[in-house]
Amino acid sequence: MRSIWSGALSFGLIYIPVKLYDATRSHRIDFDLIRKDDHCRIRYARVCRETGEEVQFDQIVKGYQYRKGDYIVVDDEDFKRAGVRKTQAIDILAFVNAGDIDQKFLEKPYFLEPVKEAKKAYVLLREAMRESGKTAIARYVMRTREHMALIKAEESVIILNQMRFADELRSFSELDIPSKGAEAVSERELDMAVKLVEQLSEEWKPEQYHDTYFEELKKVIQEKVEGKPHEPVKAEEVPSAVTDLFSRLSQSLEMTKRKAA
Repeated sequence: MRSIWSGALSFGLIYIPVKLYDATRSHRIDFDLIRKDDHCRIRYARVCRETGEEVQFDQIVKGYQYRKGDYIVVDDEDFKRAGVRKTQAIDILAFVNAGDIDQKFLEKPYFLEPVKEAKKAYVLLREAMRESGKTAIARYVMRTREHMALIKAEESVIILNQMRFADELRSFSELDIPSKGAEAVSERELDMAVKLVEQLSEEWKPEQYHDTYFEELKKVIQEKVEGKPHEPVKAEEVPSAVTDLFSRLSQSLEMTKRKAA
């Protein structure tokens, strides 16, 4: 794996030099844009809006428009001056119970690897979090943006899970969401729904879930490469909202019983 950031994990007065690694990989098929008739590849060019000339990448800089039509160039040194230490450290701000963190704040996981000289300090923090049952809230800067993070010990590694700030989360207050008790649900319907939830409950095994659409798309592409004939796919109708809940709950319970059998 290739590290994407290096700095230090700050724990009180203890600094643990670490490297940051992406803990995920995306299922993505890369497509080139081509012209329909002759399959000529399409290239996007960076063009000056005023002259229409193509601009080379090494001539492009970041500009901030402080007044309409007037820009100031902001370079790497300016970003560093905004907080030299912040760009080089992951500062632990507080330790919290993992259960107190709402899942919607979590965005993307990364692995933290210590440099050779920091392995003992790394183990110390990892085991301290494991013994106390706590996770840490931290702050760091990467790619000119400040982020919050949840730091946790998992098996032998310390994981940094990038978080969203509270003001980045939208409120659902503008949506037409039924309030508690607004829609009459009978005790019988609720009881059957709970039974259905229980019948569909199982131990979480992440390895049994995989990207089936990605696999099917690869299969379709391979068939086209091999020149195999294919039939047009008919669009499936989206089911309408259920009005007879009791009947559907009964059918669902019966179906899950048969599957279990």
